[in-house]
Amino acid sequence: MSRRRVVTYNAAEADQPEAPRRAGLFSSIKSIFVSSTEAHSGAYGRSRGYMIPGGGASHLFESPREWRGSTRQVCGMWPFAAGSSTPFSGAPMGIDIDTNAPVGCDPIAWFVDGIINNPSVFILGLPGYGKSTFVRHMLLGMNGRGIVPLIPGDLKPDYVDEITAMGGQVIQLAPGRGHLNILDPGELSSIADSLPPKTRERLMVDAHSRKLQMLSALISILRKGHITPHEETILDAALTYLEEHHEGVPVVQDLLDVIVARPQALQDVALDRGDEGRYRDATDALVSSLMSLNGQGRFGDMFSKPTTARLAMDRPAVFDISQISDIHRDVQAAALLACWSTTFASVEIAHTLADEGLAPRRNYFVVLDELWRALRAGADMVDRIDSLTRLNRRDGVGQAMITHTMSDLDALATESEREKARGFVERSGLVITGALPQSEMAKLRRVMPLSQAESARLVSWADPGSWSRLAQNRSAHGAPRQAPGVGKFMVKVGGRPGISVMVRLTQVEIDMNNTNKRWGNSDGSVHVASGNEVTNALVGMPTGSAGTYGNTEIRESVYEDFGISVQSSGLSETYAQQEPEQPPVRFSSTTTAPAPTPQHNQTPTESAHLIPSPEGYGYYEHSA
Repeated sequence: MSRRRVVTYNAAEADQPEAPRRAGLFSSIKSIFVSSTEAHSGAYGRSRGYMIPGGGASHLFESPREWRGSTRQVCGMWPFAAGSSTPFSGAPMGIDIDTNAPVGCDPIAWFVDGIINNPSVFILGLPGYGKSTFVRHMLLGMNGRGIVPLIPGDLKPDYVDEITAMGGQVIQLAPGRGHLNILDPGELSSIADSLPPKTRERLMVDAHSRKLQMLSALISILRKGHITPHEETILDAALTYLEEHHEGVPVVQDLLDVIVARPQALQDVALDRGDEGRYRDATDALVSSLMSLNGQGRFGDMFSKPTTARLAMDRPAVFDISQISDIHRDVQAAALLACWSTTFASVEIAHTLADEGLAPRRNYFVVLDELWRALRAGADMVDRIDSLTRLNRRDGVGQAMITHTMSDLDALATESEREKARGFVERSGLVITGALPQSEMAKLRRVMPLSQAESARLVSWADPGSWSRLAQNRSAHGAPRQAPGVGKFMVKVGGRPGISVMVRLTQVEIDMNNTNKRWGNSDGSVHVASGNEVTNALVGMPTGSAGTYGNTEIRESVYEDFGISVQSSGLSETYAQQEPEQPPVRFSSTTTAPAPTPQHNQTPTESAHLIPSPEGYGYYEHSA
């Protein structure tokens, strides 16, 4: 039997004796690096391939798999090691889609390393493509480095399970399910006497400003219109009078009592000229709005009673406002604004205490999700949100703003408001985008540079995939295969080319990533493309087949090298998904081609020849 091999026929060489075959690893490697002249000489093959075992013509060379390690770990692999082309600083997020290199990214780490000038991030992406999963994964890595995540307003809830797993604080807020007194200055009332006079005065002024801004914002939401400058002046004077004459922490009813009592300070700013009727005309609308905040309107008693639970600034925390129905969008927006204001006030006090040596220094990361709800809640919301949340890079606070699309910002009433809302994106150190439709590309280019190739990639991620994915290849938890863009995000910093990342989850995160729990059954299965679909996409294998592979000590040491404490972050089980040992494989399907569901009449060997791609791009088939 003759041996078959790939050759290129040349009549001039037909009569020449065949060159001796080179064998061995060194010869095979050497043939790759020889000059084109030597390659054409015959010993090392032809221009379209190399005559070595497994050689032959090839039009495409697939990128090899890459692993990351420290110089101490991979020193024995020299010279087969190369520097990474992508930054790896902060939370380990996943792999670069183009190079397979690992990517580490979070705003605080990149700010500390000088990559960005502002520790903030603006995140965009269509619903259902993994924004919440991306943020939760980032928070887990940041918490492992000692950064305290704060979620002032969780509507689904998306973050309650993770904060609970971190040992954090969950605060319920909804009509009849918790209270948040918007006139409560927090810890300031108890620590004011221990602060230097100038520091105390500054904090008191800031607290007064926040209370005025919060009251004005809530009244605007109630009215679905503006609060007049005259009313705001009266409200300012009433707050000042209350702070000077009231003992303890006031509530909305105390503020109402001051306005109704008509003290001289309020008569002066109301311009009543001694006429009580003029005073009532100036304050009646304001009193009516405050009565609605005092338990007599659609806000219920959320803001009218003493605060149920204050933030504990030494641990992660989340305000769970998921009990507020979606039909009450204005109530949701009011709760978000109140939680944001309270959180930033608490952060400011915590940093002041650290500056004075009265508390340990901590860094915080604040997540402002569902930004579009607050922006559309009432008049002048952009200015009020900006004043409540504007950060200074010296404050030791990172911030994430999250919404669906740029259209959420362009839907505001006036061009002035739209420009201010776009400023949220322009001022962010990082802009991270997931799947977006074609109509968003022109709007996105108004706030950041975006190439045609980057636009095409973002639009391709929004493709819903094939119809077959909805019915075939459900995992053990019942979720169908993912859409092509699930779990894929582009990280943009200024005018630099974007880094396309495929998020990789740890095993401990999988059960916390179902944001559509109400679609589930009692056995944990679901009937829709839920958060489990996102989880399966990011893990790179069906949930039911996830196993523990690799050396646990190595994986633990790698996470510790990244600055993540395994004990404090909860990563005590599987730290990274590694590939099981398998026979040689060849790629056999596209992104949307699912593996066939095993039938009852199939043997295990007939249905087990397909394994999921670790990159999440499809399935691999064993070679014969």
